[in-house]
Parts: sequence; C-alpha cells; structure tokens
Amino acid sequence: MEMTAENESRIIEMAWEDRTPFDAIEFQFGLNESDVIQFMRRRLKSSSFKLWRTRVSGRNTKHKQLRSLDITRGYCPTQYKHR
Repeated sequence: MEMTAENESRIIEMAWEDRTPFDAIEFQFGLNESDVIQFMRRRLKSSSFKLWRTRVSGRNTKHKQLRSLDITRGYCPTQYKHR
C-alpha cells in the first residue's frame, strides 16, 4: 500500500484511538505492532511519542488477545468522518 499523507494521518489516528487494536492497523495498512511503534517514533515529537507509548503499553483494547470477548469491533460507529 502506498504511504500517502492521508494514510499516514489515518495510521496515527488509529494508533491513538483506544479501541482500535494493532491488529486492525496491520490488517488495513500491513504494519504490525513493532512497525507502528517505529512509525510513531519517526513521525511524532519525542514528548508526544512518550505520551503515546505510556498510553498504549499494556492497554487491553490495543491488543486483540487481551480484549474482552464482549468487544467485537475495533471502532465506535460514529468514529469515521464522512467528507
């Protein structure tokens, strides 16, 4: 997949979203968790990257295998913006 500015923006948005698992990013963009970490490290300011890493580290909703079985989707129905 071509890495356009729009795709980069969407990956960053998905990475910050609490309910979007890394698996969803990998499915849509081909970046596994470690790829997303490197991606975020290169594109965020150092302080923002540290905040993000603290936020997602160990977060159940970011790791599909840690999620409750009650969660069957990776995003809120109103999350996607229509243009």
